[in-house]
Amino acid sequence: MNIRQVFLIVAAIGLVPIALSYGFAPERSLSYLFQISASDVNSTHIFRAIMGLYLALVLFWLFGAIKSEVRQAALYSLVIFMLGLALGRLLSIVLDGFPHPLLTTYLVLELLFGIGGIIMLRRSE
Repeated sequence: MNIRQVFLIVAAIGLVPIALSYGFAPERSLSYLFQISASDVNSTHIFRAIMGLYLALVLFWLFGAIKSEVRQAALYSLVIFMLGLALGRLLSIVLDGFPHPLLTTYLVLELLFGIGGIIMLRRSE
């Protein structure tokens, strides 16, 4: 197993609990974690859709770890996903102020994984 495979697997495993915290039981988890309400149908719908997006990417990254033919595409999607989230969070910090410390931790991890993904793309198999 090479470093790119390990990187994709670690990113995928790390994203699962975040995905589940957003969408498995959003009315409970989001209230507990961030003191926000997601008790109406529209809120739970949005957070479950976000969970679906996260889990779909997790599957693609795991597939990329297994299949060398899609590994580079999986790494590109990881970089775009992580840095896209990070840029959105940075915009929110500028416009709205600092969020809950856990969300700030997510920002740091997204930046690290995004930059790490760029480094992995520059490495050869």
